[in-house]
Order: sequence, then structure tokens, then C-alpha cells
Amino acid sequence: MDLEIVPVKSKLRYRPPRRQVAYVSLLGTTQLHFRHPWVIAWWSTAFPGFGHLLLSKYLRGFLLIGWEILINSQSHLNTAMVYSFMGRFALAKETLDVRWMSLYAPVYLFAIYDSYRTTIDLNHVYTLANREKSYFQVFKIGTMEINYLDKRNPWLALAWSCLMPGMGQLYIHRIVTAFYLLTGWIGAVYMSHFLEGLHYSLLGDFHRATQVVDKGWLLFLPSMFGFGLYDAYTNTVENNKLFDQEQKRFLQSNYQRKKEDSMRIVSSFDHSTYLEMALTRLEEIGVRKEEILAVPLDRRETSPRMLDSLHRSDGVSLIDFGVACATALAVVGSSVGFLLEWGPVIWGIIGAFVGFGIGLAVDLSIGRKKTNRESRKKGTEVFVLVNCEEHQIELVEKILWRHMALGVARLA
Repeated sequence: MDLEIVPVKSKLRYRPPRRQVAYVSLLGTTQLHFRHPWVIAWWSTAFPGFGHLLLSKYLRGFLLIGWEILINSQSHLNTAMVYSFMGRFALAKETLDVRWMSLYAPVYLFAIYDSYRTTIDLNHVYTLANREKSYFQVFKIGTMEINYLDKRNPWLALAWSCLMPGMGQLYIHRIVTAFYLLTGWIGAVYMSHFLEGLHYSLLGDFHRATQVVDKGWLLFLPSMFGFGLYDAYTNTVENNKLFDQEQKRFLQSNYQRKKEDSMRIVSSFDHSTYLEMALTRLEEIGVRKEEILAVPLDRRETSPRMLDSLHRSDGVSLIDFGVACATALAVVGSSVGFLLEWGPVIWGIIGAFVGFGIGLAVDLSIGRKKTNRESRKKGTEVFVLVNCEEHQIELVEKILWRHMALGVARLA
């Protein structure tokens, strides 16, 4: 009698990760990473909605940005701020529209609070997602667009943003943010007559430049410009880190295959007698000398670099305080510039440069102290690779740790 073989469906099912570190789509790459809550709160203070855009909370961010532009322009809040910086407080009171002004404070405070709270929550979510070590798609192709995870130069993103806010976002393929930032910048520049004021300022006609510029719309520009620079730079840095992280996991899963019942253990040491004691002890427990590979490293003689590049991105904090100070002093400079000879445009630009210089000097001094502390620490000088049997793993690790290994890892 013939037997019929009936295929049995496997009960094993693919379980998608509970939390993802990143998502690559045709419109950009959305990712989780650590952010400082006070930095995000500052950008919500400078322009409600910007803090949420930094968190990739686009719908909430665009809603708050639209609210800010509508209520601020109708209440003439920016104009009143200019008069307040000029010391004309009576005129500032007369300028404000009370009907619209009373709607401003509740949503403004909510934007600051919500961005701060969400940053803390997303930092926790990132920690859990990173521990889950889930994989994500790194290449996306469609009818209208192609997006892929790649490394880009943070300073080039910053340079494009200096020419036109939003161009840096296009460079790193953040289409949604780029569209709204470009649209908002063009609209604000047009309504404020900024380019006309810049034209007359360059010609030396400062009086006419002061008269032609719209005070209310002019104060939107420093926040937009500073945010464009900061968002493009930081996201380029974080995208580069994400590329390194994803490639590391790819290499571990594809090029660290287990061979039969053997196991490879990698450790790092300083040059010391403990290193030789560890090697001889491994031979005593039965690990053959041929199964031990010790590789001394040549030490780097150049001092560590603090600035980010295409191949090294970890100095995000170097521009946090600089851009924040530049934005604040650009607002003050533009306002006080209506009283000074060179006009609001020139003094706003001067304020931005001075603020960025002050903030960058503070960040560099703090960063240099951290770098000096790290450079005084001795780094890894020797790598030791041990091939051992599976039953020897724990004993080999104990020996390495007991003899002052700087780090130990298993290669399965």
C-alpha cells in the first residue's frame, strides 16, 4: 500500500521586533538615538514644533509650527519683542493683540513640556530597541525614489544648510523635513523682505534697510536658519553611527560562524607581565600554543580628533550650545539693530556669529578636557585570539579576566 506524505506546516512564525531602532522609507530614514532633553526643549522654546521635528514626530511638529506662525503673526508677538529689546515697552504693549495673545501661552508651554517628556521616553525606548538587536531594511527602492543607508559628511550637510536651510536635509534624504523647511524659509524671507534689507545693507543704505524689513517676520528667520543647520548636522552624524552599527551586526551574523564544537574568544590587554601569565596559564589548561594568536598593535601618535567627518562621527555636542547661542543672539541683534547704525540685518548676522563663537568655544573647552582625560588613559595594545573547546569557554574567560584583560568577547 502506497503511503502519502502530507507536508506539515511549521508552527514556527517570524516574530517582528517589538521596537525598531530605525526605519528606512522612500521619504527618508527615521531613527531612534539618544538626545539631550534640554536641547530638545530649547528648540521648542525657540520655535514650537522644532523640538518635535528633531524627534521625528512630524505630524505633531508641523501642527505646532503652523500654530506658532498663525498666532504669532496675528498677535504681533515678534514685533512686540523687537520693541521690548529696543526699550520701547509702551509701544510693545500697544502692538500686542490681546485676543490672539491669550491663546499663545498654553500651547507654547505644552510644546516645551511635551518635547522634553517625549525625549526621555524615546531615550528609554532606544535603550530597549538597541538591546533587542533587531534588524531593519537598509535599502528601499520604489517608482519615484530610492533611499539607502550610507555615510555622509556632516560638515558638507552643514555647508549646504548655510546656503539654504533645507538643502542639508535633502543631502541626507530627509525629504519631509526638507520640504517644509524650504517652504517655510522661502515664505519667511519673502514676508520679512530680508533679501531687500540685505541688498540695501550691502550698498551701505542702512536707513532704508531698516525701513524695508518687516519686524515680525524677521524674527522667525534666526530660529529657522539655526534649526536647519543643527538638524542637518546632527542627523548626518547619527545616520553615520547607524550605518556603523548595522554593518557591525551584519558582519557578526555573516562572518562569525561557529566551526564545529570550537569557540573563539577575543580579548585585549596592555603590555604587562599579566599578559604572559595569562598566555602560559592557557597552555597549562590544555589550549595549544597554535590555537593562541597574540597581535601587538602600533599606537597612534597623533592626538585624537574632536570634529566629525565622513568616517568618524561622535562629536554631536560640539555644536549644540553654539547653534543655540547663535539663534538667541541673532534675535537680540536683529531687534537692537533697529536702533543702531548698521540696521537689523547686519547686527542679526553679527549676533549669530558672535553667539556661535561663544557657544563653540564653551563646547570645545569642555570637549578638550574630556579628550585630554581620555588620551591620558592607556588604550588597547595587544589583541589575543584563543580557539578553544566549548567546555573550556568559561575557564578561558575567567583566566583572561583574572589577568587584567581590558575586554573579552565570544565569537560564535
